[in-house]
Amino acid sequence: MRIILENKGIKTDTYYIPPFVLYEGEIIVLYLQNGEHLYDTEIFLRNIFCGKIKHENVILQRKMTFVDYFRRSYFRDTFFPLTVKRYLKKNADLKSPLSRKIFEEKWITPETKIERIPGTPRKLLTLFAALSKTKDIVFDLGALDDEGYEYSFKIVEGIVKDGGSAILLHCFDNMKEYASKIITLEWNDDHSPF
Repeated sequence: MRIILENKGIKTDTYYIPPFVLYEGEIIVLYLQNGEHLYDTEIFLRNIFCGKIKHENVILQRKMTFVDYFRRSYFRDTFFPLTVKRYLKKNADLKSPLSRKIFEEKWITPETKIERIPGTPRKLLTLFAALSKTKDIVFDLGALDDEGYEYSFKIVEGIVKDGGSAILLHCFDNMKEYASKIITLEWNDDHSPF
């Protein structure tokens, strides 16, 4: 198996991420726990794992991409609502079959307005667009319910088994039954919120 990312341990003033190795065909769930630190921690780690910040203990063998959130321009969408077709044209590799995978949802067409798509299919749209361009992603499942977590995770798991890799930055401990490799953030004694 080919190594995609090797983490020898990330230590900050407040927490420690234990060592792990991400292999091709694998998803690692990085359980960040919930709390006020979550947003800053996620930003910091995704920047390290995607190579935007160099860290002496993290070795990237292949570039990873963060699956960004769907963002809309309220002003522009008021007059020209963003459709699935326009979103994919801007954010996906249209030559990849993954760019068309969202249309397996029978009610989603190229002309469907994105503002009318609920949470889980909207997250799948961003995941498929990112995975159409790269095999190696860092992602989260913010704003999804338990069913949405499970469904989205299984979709990504099926896709990365074919030579990709993924790190899921997650704040709830509900992935234990789905993920084979979970790494948990460890608090430094002085900074534990518990």
